[in-house]
Amino acid sequence: MANHKSSIKRARQTTVRTARNRVVKTRIKSLRKKTLEAVEKGDKETAQATARELTSAVDKAAKKHLFHSNKAANIKSRTAKAIAKLG
Repeated sequence: MANHKSSIKRARQTTVRTARNRVVKTRIKSLRKKTLEAVEKGDKETAQATARELTSAVDKAAKKHLFHSNKAANIKSRTAKAIAKLG
């Protein structure tokens, strides 16, 4: 356990930030799954709507450095590619 005042505060900040980041990452994973499930079912409208939400969430996460910008681009690219297969 932390002994110094500053390290105690750092530990507290880390737990808060970790929880906040986990919420964002979980939301992105859920949106990604929802989009790919819609693609599998052939529901283009739902897939596009969730893809828009996903793109926004991924961009915000990359902006806050939760993901590397290349990973964000990779996620967006793969979902776009899957939706494009619907025709």
